[in-house]
Amino acid sequence: MEFELKTIARESVESAKEKAIRYRLLNQPALAESICRDVLAVAPDDRETVITLLLALTDQFTSQRGSRVREATELVSHFEDEYDKRYYSGLICERRALAILAKANPRSGPIAYDWLRRAMEHYESAEEIEPEGNEDALLRWNTCARVIMGDRHVRPASEERAHTMLE
Repeated sequence: MEFELKTIARESVESAKEKAIRYRLLNQPALAESICRDVLAVAPDDRETVITLLLALTDQFTSQRGSRVREATELVSHFEDEYDKRYYSGLICERRALAILAKANPRSGPIAYDWLRRAMEHYESAEEIEPEGNEDALLRWNTCARVIMGDRHVRPASEERAHTMLE
C-alpha cells in the first residue's frame, strides 16, 4: 500500500529536530529516522539532521542488516567537511562491529575485528585534520582498541583459527 507523505512546515524544522534527538535517546531509532527524513525533505542540507539520521540508522544495526549500513555510508557523502566524512565513516564501522559482537554468532570475533580495525583507520585519518580542541576521533579509536584488547575472540581470522586449534 502506498501513501503520499505529508510535508512539515519550515517553521517546524527546529522542533522536529529536537524530537528526533529525543526519540533516539529514548531508544526509538525508527521514529527518529522517520522524523529526520521529514526534516531533510524540507531542509536537505541540515548537517545536524544528517548526523542524527546517520546515528539513528547505526542504532538499528543490531536489528537490521546490510541495508542500514549502506544507507548510513551513503549519508557520509552529504558532509562537506572532510573531518566529518572520516569521523562518521569510522563511527559506522565501529557500530557495525559492536552490533556483530552483540549477536554473538560463531566467527563474529574476526568479523568484528575487521570492522573495528577499519574504524580505527578512519579515526586515525580524522585525527590528522581534527579541529583544535576536538579529540573525538582519538576517544573513539581508544574505545575500539579497548574492545579488541578486552575480548579474546576479537582477533584477526588467522589468529582465531590458530587459537581454536590449540583449545
